[in-house]
Amino acid sequence: MARRLLGADNAATVLQSAESEEEPSTTQEYKVSSFEQRLISEIEFRLERSPVEESDEDVQHDEDSVGGAAPSFLQKIKHYKVFEGMPVTFSCKVTGDPKPKVYWFKDGKQISKRSEHYRISRGSDGTSSLHTANASLDDDGNYTIMAGNPQGRVSCTGRMMVQAVNQRGRSQRSAPGHMRRPRSRSRDSGDENDNIQERHFRPHFLQAPGDLIVQEGKLCRMDCKVSGLPTPDLLWQLNGQTIRPDSAHKMLVRENGVHSLVVEPVSSRDAGIYTCIASNKAGQNSFNLELIVAAREMHKAPFFVEKLQNTVVSEGHPVRMECRVSGVPAPQIFWKRENESFTHNTDRISMHQDNCGYLCMIIQPAMKEDAGWFTVSAKNEAGIISSTARLDVNTQWQQPLAPRMKKVRPSNSRYAALTERGLDVKAAFFPDSSPLQPGGLVESDDL
Repeated sequence: MARRLLGADNAATVLQSAESEEEPSTTQEYKVSSFEQRLISEIEFRLERSPVEESDEDVQHDEDSVGGAAPSFLQKIKHYKVFEGMPVTFSCKVTGDPKPKVYWFKDGKQISKRSEHYRISRGSDGTSSLHTANASLDDDGNYTIMAGNPQGRVSCTGRMMVQAVNQRGRSQRSAPGHMRRPRSRSRDSGDENDNIQERHFRPHFLQAPGDLIVQEGKLCRMDCKVSGLPTPDLLWQLNGQTIRPDSAHKMLVRENGVHSLVVEPVSSRDAGIYTCIASNKAGQNSFNLELIVAAREMHKAPFFVEKLQNTVVSEGHPVRMECRVSGVPAPQIFWKRENESFTHNTDRISMHQDNCGYLCMIIQPAMKEDAGWFTVSAKNEAGIISSTARLDVNTQWQQPLAPRMKKVRPSNSRYAALTERGLDVKAAFFPDSSPLQPGGLVESDDL
């Protein structure tokens, strides 16, 4: 039996009214608020760009197929307001070429075809449906169907609002066959303000982090985004114990609604299972992740196994400035001459290093302006060290020429020949003769 409830905007429509011996069944379609619509749009946007598990085993697609049509909905699913214990069915009709695969989600989480609580079915005419025989308060949420084929994806969402039985002001059991009237106007719709106050939405995580591996001593940040009405409160736990803010653990909220748990520095005590619980008047939701803390890397400040050495080279010749350095982790290397840093190799000057810590700078050919103090620095997270040496460049020198031989006119005089060889023949034969003039030959004491 179909009825239309009288309300402020006639938004709520009774789709079905049936009675059982235990409880009456009433399923109402209603319009969602702008807040709910923004939430639905964000869920659909995220799902259409996320990987999904295969759920339509009877539909196969050739990813290399060309042509066809992207999926589209001929009939979209609707929003329902129900009481707990009632059966609910979401249904829609989708078309596309090739035949789209369909996937069902609740609050962004995929529903398995093997679910015992939900029954997923699909007709040959493109109709797809999701049915639950007994709605519970945990079923309150947003239900999304996504259809996809090689040409694209499309989705639509229906909201199910589940109300507790006692909200209707009736007993849990009543006489069989007694027809109950729907709630009065003042309880169902009322004025706009009352309608807003009655609506509460369970928290829903729009963004949640996965498992993390962080090195000891580093920063760890866990970001999440949650929606709900009223605004949910968040609680963080580590291995079931509530985390309290302190110097190493901070809870932040950004203007865009992203909540963050920041741990800095991370220690081995921070490893474990983290739980984020969001709660409000409508209920609560949570997610878990595991944080693995990797052992701190052993750090060793750089040190020189062999330092730079002072070097002298002739201009125009090649020269090599070399040393050997060690450190953990492997240090960064910086070269400079006086106040001039070398950032890259040139045609004449090149820098080299190997995995064993050997460093060298090759200048080929050396020029006069290359002379100066050279410094090589090694730096890592544990420290920095430098070595300095001087390079001197000598100008190219030339060997002096041999003295020119004085040409003497040949003579047959034996005296003249001996005199040319530095022998004073006259003094040898005439010892009483006058001494030699300055600049003359003098006999050596060694003779």
